[in-house]
Amino acid sequence: MSNDRVPTIADALADFAASLRPNDIPEPVRERARHLILDAVGIAHASTHYEFAHRSLSAAQELSGGAGATPVIALAARLAPRDAMLMNGLLIHGLDYDDTHAAGVIHATASTFPCALGTAALAGADGEALLDAYVAGMEVGARLASVAKGGFHQVGFHPTGLVGAFACTLVAGRLLGLNAAQLASAQGIALSMGSGSLEFLQDGAWTKRMHPGWAAGAGLTAATMARHGFVGPRQAYEGRFGLFNSHLGPLARDGDLGLAIAGLGEVWELAKVNVKPLPACHFTHACADAAAILRERHGLRPQQIRSVRALVPAEVVKTVCEPVATKKRPQNSYDAQFSIPYIVATALIRGRFGLAELDESALRDEATLALAAKVEYEVDPNSPFPKYYSGEVIVTLDDGRELRHREHVNRGGEERPITNAEVVRKYDENMALVASPARAAQVRERVLAIGKGCAAAELQAGLAARG
Repeated sequence: MSNDRVPTIADALADFAASLRPNDIPEPVRERARHLILDAVGIAHASTHYEFAHRSLSAAQELSGGAGATPVIALAARLAPRDAMLMNGLLIHGLDYDDTHAAGVIHATASTFPCALGTAALAGADGEALLDAYVAGMEVGARLASVAKGGFHQVGFHPTGLVGAFACTLVAGRLLGLNAAQLASAQGIALSMGSGSLEFLQDGAWTKRMHPGWAAGAGLTAATMARHGFVGPRQAYEGRFGLFNSHLGPLARDGDLGLAIAGLGEVWELAKVNVKPLPACHFTHACADAAAILRERHGLRPQQIRSVRALVPAEVVKTVCEPVATKKRPQNSYDAQFSIPYIVATALIRGRFGLAELDESALRDEATLALAAKVEYEVDPNSPFPKYYSGEVIVTLDDGRELRHREHVNRGGEERPITNAEVVRKYDENMALVASPARAAQVRERVLAIGKGCAAAELQAGLAARG
């Protein structure tokens, strides 16, 4: 960097990604990283139980021209490198069961791990290099997404795809050996690649599933172009048409650019990432748990319930409460995963919300739909969003009694974390859908040993199903 130019956010992030050493990362953070990856791998396997995975694979195989050599997680398929990243990200994010950084409202593992896995294998790197790059990407993605303070969702952009492209650019660039100047330029290139629309919320379309894998491939593309001297704009983030001004518009003034680089290398945002206890949008979890607690505590039966009110943060209304018609009567499982009325009604009737509650029979259960029609939402005046995704459920019974329960801090949040042991249990449950206990144990052992001698290409092959 020359002395006559003002350092940019991209410069600072590039310096961090280029200079991060294994010893800089505390061991508890490295161990948590392995468990976040384990969670993602288990979900990827579970996704292969569903139609979307196999339709997506057919498209990816066509795009690869049948000549790919890169293994895909949980499948006996080989694709071109970027197509494998697309599939891996899609499988990890496909059930909306993957981890979330609360302040950034971003599913960072779903893009950074496929990018780190694929690029490390291409580069002939070992598992330690893969893990270091993954941690770097998680730190960058969480911070960049946090700048917007939830604003991306308000204007219809999905941070997982949009911001994920920049994080993955640094993941891939670090593994490909780019210097800091090249990494800075690569982020400018990624500015023309990050994407992700929330329009799927209107009709339950499948597009959200592809956002993280697309971001992973964009990262590899941007880093490779920079490696060959292609020049990107300097002010990828703070520029007149940089990420925040171009994608947030007037809301950019409410953001905090300082969060993009705050505490780099000292405060580990990866440790704050929430593991999901339920296969649904994280914004619904507190209300789901509150409803289940009310059912258990009071022995509620649906015929007793006159009406239900769900209190949610104002910032999540567009995502999980509107449009009202499809939220009260979901047209498919994806609609259901983003529906406060359906999830609250399901928890009140069944006392839980899991993958079984996304089956077609559950989605068409008339008792559940009748109760969902009685669920209205209100903006929570005491919401701590985005630090926590709070929720409160108020049930009015036919006899006039009012019952209520509040979950101010969502389960899985920073102050109510899912432990590493609980991650392993969740992994085992997801793997049980499609794999034998022996296979689940073998994959678990491989993932929890990342950084302890295994080559990235060996790990990549070991995560794929046998043909």
